[in-house]
Amino acid sequence: MSTADRLPRLLALVPYLMSHPGAQVPEVAKIFGLSEKQLIDDLQLVWMCGLPGHTPGDLIDVSWDGGEIVIDNADTIARPLRLGVDEASALLVALRMLAEMPEFGERDALSRVIAKFEQAAGEGAATVSSQVAVEVDATPDALPAVNEALRRGRRLSLRYYVPGRDEITPREVDPMRLVVVDGRSYLSGWCYRAEAVRLFRLDRMLSVEVLDVTAAPPADAVPDEVTPGVFRPSPTDELVELELTPAGRWVAEYYPCEHVEELGEGRLRVALRARDQGWLLRLALRLGDTGRVVSPVSLAETVREAAAAALSRYESVSGRAG
Repeated sequence: MSTADRLPRLLALVPYLMSHPGAQVPEVAKIFGLSEKQLIDDLQLVWMCGLPGHTPGDLIDVSWDGGEIVIDNADTIARPLRLGVDEASALLVALRMLAEMPEFGERDALSRVIAKFEQAAGEGAATVSSQVAVEVDATPDALPAVNEALRRGRRLSLRYYVPGRDEITPREVDPMRLVVVDGRSYLSGWCYRAEAVRLFRLDRMLSVEVLDVTAAPPADAVPDEVTPGVFRPSPTDELVELELTPAGRWVAEYYPCEHVEELGEGRLRVALRARDQGWLLRLALRLGDTGRVVSPVSLAETVREAAAAALSRYESVSGRAG
């Protein structure tokens, strides 16, 4: 395990032990997802940590004789770590995505977890996450209506949310097929607004109406190929360069990139295209300190301003709470 993985665990382990006197080695190892040997290795490292000076009075005192962990002289790091804005945002995004999955059964429990986490994370974290994952009041009738239109060969009238532009658009669509990608349902069909085949996520449909009009997509219209994923840029889209840390490498795996360059130590420089800067801004905020925009310069500046504004608001709220 790398130092980057181990340090956050140690900073969480010490406050836990301080607040749970008499904790047992097997119990703590299970809570932190470690073997007992790994936990003892961590405790041996904690024993060598402390304040500058490194005299016995400066170092943390920890023992585990008989399986009971006793820790002392660690008051300076007794307070648990707080999530950063990017960490809080990423976790909230993941929780909300899980809540949207139709096969997830514990929605009430998850809703309570999300509500408690938002309250604990603070307004600043909730503000950033709202820029990354937008909740839409989708209609529950989308799937039955789409299935009916496909079965009867009828056109659909939609009110559809476009997250990239943060707007709701009316659409008339001749449905071609229904597909599921990464647990989400999509309608592939001929969109008369775009005059092209488009994919529409069912959980972004605010209303769906089956029209008494026969669906008649152009003869040369081909349903979208979804095997490589649902994000497919156009050659005319803006080219953007990102530098990614090892924790941000998922971007190169999830989105089609025109160029990928290894920078060493697990870092990457990637070039990809996107239709609008709104989508890129949300991606950059989601990455947090695991990636940065290299070019265009205008986008990098927009990301810095948005992140600074969110952080300022977060610190303001945290200061009032403290």
